[in-house]
Amino acid sequence: MGKITKKRKELLSKIDRTKLYSVQDASALVKDIANSKFDESVDLAVRLGVDPRKADQMVRGVVSLPHGTGKDVRVLALVTPDKEDEAKAAGADFVGLDEYLQKIKDGWTGVDVIITMPSVMGKLGPLGRVLGPRGLMPNPKTGTVTMDVAKAINEVKAGKIDFKVDKSGIVHAPIGKASFDANKIAGNVDELLQTLLKLKPSSSKGEYIKSISMSSTMSPSINIDTNFV
Repeated sequence: MGKITKKRKELLSKIDRTKLYSVQDASALVKDIANSKFDESVDLAVRLGVDPRKADQMVRGVVSLPHGTGKDVRVLALVTPDKEDEAKAAGADFVGLDEYLQKIKDGWTGVDVIITMPSVMGKLGPLGRVLGPRGLMPNPKTGTVTMDVAKAINEVKAGKIDFKVDKSGIVHAPIGKASFDANKIAGNVDELLQTLLKLKPSSSKGEYIKSISMSSTMSPSINIDTNFV
């Protein structure tokens, strides 16, 4: 095991590992311990009492964070020529179809979100092995396969994110930047947690939200009280 650096020790000393913080207190603390030279991302990890191997317990959804993520989201709009102007006007970073399908086939994945139309999904199927593992495959359930391309682009740019429970039963999601006001971080956390509550599978028994932790890019995690309602 490697040595704990002086800086790491200093950060750890500011966190009471025996304490479960309120969302508001954790939001203020994460700002205090995020002292890198760059604007660190703030992330939330929520362990759920579900079995992701069972289809009826797969928790997946979308949430529009009221204060955005603070991240400049790179959007690729895979659309037919008649939709290109609409996508460009909405702020898509890359717009086109066949040329980008070829780029992806060749290994390019330099975007954060791909938005497309139902008629194009057939062409994306063969690229599932490239897009799937990176979480880039468009999905009607997350609003990234739609005829209203402009609306989808605007929502993503404004802070709409999609999330899915992983094999360990944990949902990981970005909820802002360390430069955000603590109230804005807390507001985003609350919106995500309330959305997760609404998505509780009826087949999930016992404790649903088992643990919550918040961290910035370079900081240790802060444990949050699950009795946040």
